[in-house]
Amino acid sequence: MAMRITSDLFVSALVRRVFGLGGFAAVIRRGSTEAGAVYLLRRSRLGLVTLYGPAPQSSYEGRPDERLFHAVVEDGEEADIEARLAREARFDPDLWVVEIEADGLPDDLIPLSRPEG
Repeated sequence: MAMRITSDLFVSALVRRVFGLGGFAAVIRRGSTEAGAVYLLRRSRLGLVTLYGPAPQSSYEGRPDERLFHAVVEDGEEADIEARLAREARFDPDLWVVEIEADGLPDDLIPLSRPEG
């Protein structure tokens, strides 16, 4: 049985991968090393931001060791994203926030859960 890697290791690997592909990534908020939830901000050249959060547990069918994300807010304004993250942090003070500026980077950089249907 495989184990899910720690949040710290996941974030470190993601940041290295983004830089390796010519993008930019920064840890905006450092959470719990072991198991803090990870949120990703993906900024477009137009300044719009998509916020990705942990996918619902139902998305992990057969892949419990993999981290999956889903879009929480798509092409949102900065103030809306900050308000959402503030609410999430009140619920889970151990969360991580990583900002990625990654135009032209592969879509599989952020493993997304796919809606069934």
